[in-house]
Amino acid sequence: MGTTPFVTVRASRPLTEIEFCAWVAQAVPGDRLEYHRGFLVLDIFPMLGGLSDQQRAELSRLGSRAFWAAEQGLVHLVQQRTGSDQFAYIAVARPKPKAAAVSLSALLLAEPEAA
Repeated sequence: MGTTPFVTVRASRPLTEIEFCAWVAQAVPGDRLEYHRGFLVLDIFPMLGGLSDQQRAELSRLGSRAFWAAEQGLVHLVQQRTGSDQFAYIAVARPKPKAAAVSLSALLLAEPEAA
């Protein structure tokens, strides 16, 4: 009996928060999505990252949504070191809640609470 290798989907361009939510809604348990590559905390910092204000704001929303999805039990978040100060940020889909009081799409579109 062989093992199935894990395949991580890597976007060819930066993902948006909405695209991340769409992936979470349709992912089956074990699906893996690399939602960012770099050093997230530094990439969203105005003086250190090479991103525009708009790109930095979208990346911040994406990171917050990924953390929120993990708190809701929808994904596991993992990091893989790809180089010196470089990481692949990966979301791994978990089984969907069996009896949710609200629909998954409504849950995904809900605003994450500010920390």
